Amino acid sequence: GTIQRTLIPGTFLFILAMGLTLNMPVIWILMFRVKRWNRSTIFLCNLVLADISWILTLPFLIYYHLNQLHWIFGDTLCKITRTIYHVCYYCSIYFVTCLSVDRYLAIVHPLKSLWLLNKQQSLLICLSIWVATSLASVPVPFVASTQVCPDNKTICSLYVFSSSTYIMLLFSMCCTVVGCLLPFIAICYCYCSSVRTLQKTGLHHFQKRDKLTKLMYSVLIIFALLYFPYHLSRNTCIFLRALWPNGNRSIEHVDTVFFVEVAVCSLNTCINPLFCFLAGGDFRDQVCKIASSYWQNFSPIEINSKTPTAHEKVSVALPSGQSVLTSQFN
Repeated sequence: GTIQRTLIPGTFLFILAMGLTLNMPVIWILMFRVKRWNRSTIFLCNLVLADISWILTLPFLIYYHLNQLHWIFGDTLCKITRTIYHVCYYCSIYFVTCLSVDRYLAIVHPLKSLWLLNKQQSLLICLSIWVATSLASVPVPFVASTQVCPDNKTICSLYVFSSSTYIMLLFSMCCTVVGCLLPFIAICYCYCSSVRTLQKTGLHHFQKRDKLTKLMYSVLIIFALLYFPYHLSRNTCIFLRALWPNGNRSIEHVDTVFFVEVAVCSLNTCINPLFCFLAGGDFRDQVCKIASSYWQNFSPIEINSKTPTAHEKVSVALPSGQSVLTSQFN
């Protein structure tokens, strides 16, 4: 329909431009400007890598939708594109969860966190997330593939539209629980416990508590607008296809909503850099330093146009640090 040929490629094009514009400076700052890496830096870096990996597949999808949903890149690239989306989408959720747990440990268990979660363990957790999410996404490339339509167009299908509806519904529900609901519960617990701990410490932590509250609200908004609607529309889409295998008018509307949600939930690649700014202390400091340096270099220089009078004295600096006072102008 019109939505798939105009709205979705337009949204993907916006995400491609904004996502690269926001994420590339973030990865550059993390790699070259942050001198000491800590737990949050490691999680932030993996979060950005997941976003960039997904963004780099968008040119293929943009061309696919603009080309009247005709896939010309072959079956292998179709499988790779769909799998990368699935892997990076859930990796992004898990790395946001890791950042929330990191804040929780630093505030609620500051001493235990030093040995409970060090840099080596953080790297191991990130590696485990990549491996576990990739293994959990194994069904995707087996189901997502190219299909030739009656009008000789080749489409790159999603596993949502597989004929094995009951198996795919079970797979989708498991992904929803393990990849969305459980991380959301963990994030809520971490932030609520952190805010409660800061409230007990007194007024001198008011500013820190205020920042953490804003961070918590931003994560809740991301889940409410991007993650929950996508999972709801995906599960509904598969469920209706299981009820009416031969098609139904309602399925067409749900399919349209699902395609829109696929595009909308990709906006998290543009929002996560802002989350990096809120969550990463060292990263935020480096951004402020770069912005301050940039502002100083391009700020107008004030020139004192006042010329010395005949009775003014001129001081000349010597290498020894002393100064010699010249005679008055006559």
